[in-house]
Amino acid sequence: MLFLDQIPVGYTSTIGTWQLSEDEIISFARVWDPQPFHIDKSAAEDSVFGELVASSLHIFAICTRLFFDHRDDIQILAMLGKDNIRLHQPARATDLLIYTTECISNTPSSSRNDRGVIVLSDCVARDSGEIVMTQEVTLMVARDPYRDPYNAD
Repeated sequence: MLFLDQIPVGYTSTIGTWQLSEDEIISFARVWDPQPFHIDKSAAEDSVFGELVASSLHIFAICTRLFFDHRDDIQILAMLGKDNIRLHQPARATDLLIYTTECISNTPSSSRNDRGVIVLSDCVARDSGEIVMTQEVTLMVARDPYRDPYNAD
């Protein structure tokens, strides 16, 4: 488990990987984002993408799942925001996605000594290195309950 105190600015981690598939893209999009280029292979071929692509909402859901399963088990109390979301390239049915993160801010709370806020700069890329999505995520994170409370923050 990682608490606020163990996540310094500069902390980096590969959160996880996800292999997309045509069936998964279509299944997810039928429920949550039924645009023709997400659910119909023929329609997708005539779209600006030229083939079936994953919904941005699907990419967000994959990030959520991978973060939940992440080995570092960051002790999140709440998500406070997502900012600077950019969709650089579409995610295609054959893509192996790699989700990485870097801590760019760590601020202990000045009013509640049991928590603080971190900002993570996230990147989802294809295994070829092409960036699919970037975002900054602000999280409220618990502090280590076993840290020395008299040690300066």
